[in-house]
Amino acid sequence: MTETHSPHPAHIHPTAIVDPSAKIGEGVVIGPYAVIGPDVQIAPHVSIGAHAIVEHARLGTHCKIHPHAFVGTPPQDLKYKGEKTHVRIGAHTVIRECVTVNRGTTASGETVVGENCLLMAYSHVAHDCVVGNNVIMANVATLAGHVHVEDSAVLGGLVAIHQYVRIGQGAMLGGGSMVAQDVAPFCMTQGDRAVIVGLNVVGLRRRGLSPESLSALKNAYKIAFLSGLNLPEAVAQIEKHHMPKEVRLFADFLKKPSHGLCRPPVKIIEKDLEAEGA
Repeated sequence: MTETHSPHPAHIHPTAIVDPSAKIGEGVVIGPYAVIGPDVQIAPHVSIGAHAIVEHARLGTHCKIHPHAFVGTPPQDLKYKGEKTHVRIGAHTVIRECVTVNRGTTASGETVVGENCLLMAYSHVAHDCVVGNNVIMANVATLAGHVHVEDSAVLGGLVAIHQYVRIGQGAMLGGGSMVAQDVAPFCMTQGDRAVIVGLNVVGLRRRGLSPESLSALKNAYKIAFLSGLNLPEAVAQIEKHHMPKEVRLFADFLKKPSHGLCRPPVKIIEKDLEAEGA
């Protein structure tokens, strides 16, 4: 075990079990009965709660791991044969009670959770997932393997996401959404199987999006989902209009769907077309 010599040494409870290979930064607190396994690097000022298990992980500064969380445990993948892989958690991320974050497989070598994320109790991040910065996963939200969640997405309670699906930046998935296809940036979903129910307008306004940019994004949304164009045609049409940063992100996402694309249900499309006078 390596501890940084500083005025703020790590505080390790005498009942905790720490592998001799673990590298532990200054000001780290490890609670009662926690287990720090092999291949662990803990940056300064991390807090690890009672009975938590951390192995094969790199934890960024000021992370907080709550009691009974499991970080870096083996992937739940029948193809995994014990290869050396790990989990990487960004700074200031909070992992609440009984969360599970499995390490990667040889497909990518790591599972990644970004900075300033909040993973609420019983949420799950499977092998080879990439979770961006400022992501919120509410209680029991579940990611299958190889899911990619972009920055500032919000996943409601009991959300489940199919393997390899992408969740776009700023998307908001309503509680209980069963997501089997990609969700475009800044969109909201609900249902089983999840469908798009509009733009996350409240979230966009909270981000400080200007009225002009919001109007441009609404126009792009209508072209993508209400015009009847296929995706390449819709993207080409969107790119003919004013494209602030958010519209560019939206259009770029549509160019490379990995698992199909969530869309509004027919009744919503018909209602919106009627409202537009179509």
